Amino acid sequence: MRDLALLIGRSSSIPRPPHSILPLVASDLVFEAQGRRLIDAIHLNLTVGAITVVLGPNGAGKSLLLRLLHGLIRPTSGSIHWRGKVADDEIRRRQAMVFQRPVVLRRSTVANVRYALKARRTYPYAGLTERAHFWLEAAGLLGLADTPARRLSGGEQQRLAMARALCQEPEVLFLDEPTASLDPASTLTIERLIQVAHESGTKIVLVTHDLGQAKRLAGEVIFLYRGRIEELGTAPSFFEDAMSARATDFLAGRIVL
Repeated sequence: MRDLALLIGRSSSIPRPPHSILPLVASDLVFEAQGRRLIDAIHLNLTVGAITVVLGPNGAGKSLLLRLLHGLIRPTSGSIHWRGKVADDEIRRRQAMVFQRPVVLRRSTVANVRYALKARRTYPYAGLTERAHFWLEAAGLLGLADTPARRLSGGEQQRLAMARALCQEPEVLFLDEPTASLDPASTLTIERLIQVAHESGTKIVLVTHDLGQAKRLAGEVIFLYRGRIEELGTAPSFFEDAMSARATDFLAGRIVL
């Protein structure tokens, strides 16, 4: 496989729109379900630049926050604005999300990527297969291009999900524990994809339970506790001198209730 730094972000002659869809601003964001407040008065401003890692104990609302920001679910109250406006079709096309459990279509590996490229409607039809092969190579899956996607291993399916998201060159990529329970080789490949996508200009927002991964990738950290932002800051300040007692306990491996 060729160097990822030469592959990712340099495969298309189609320029990105001149203005980013960022900043992403959440104001007084609340989400309730079955009488419980699961996201509570969150204020957040995500800008171009550092990889943002979301940490917190189980049940803190990490995955829920990503789904709200991505637009999969609607908040009970509060607002989410992309560069000052509510998400429209153009903004939705310029962001993507990869879930902890990969979703693959009932077709070949390469057809899964072609489908995403066709849906984007910005790439010449004649070059879709070549471009799909390009992204499969980046994910280490080119040799499995013709294999039915549902016959891939869990790690291979997750790498396919990453390739399918990145082939669309999203400006913002939400990742919900993309390496949970994966083998080390797949984890390494996905972390490389994340890092080079970031270096190519994609804003990464990553939920992870893996503190080692967070330390390797994070530029800034959001620490959630019971649906609230307990702490937010640069990665060095968080990992070296967390301010809240709960964040300190979490980093020390103690149970946070």
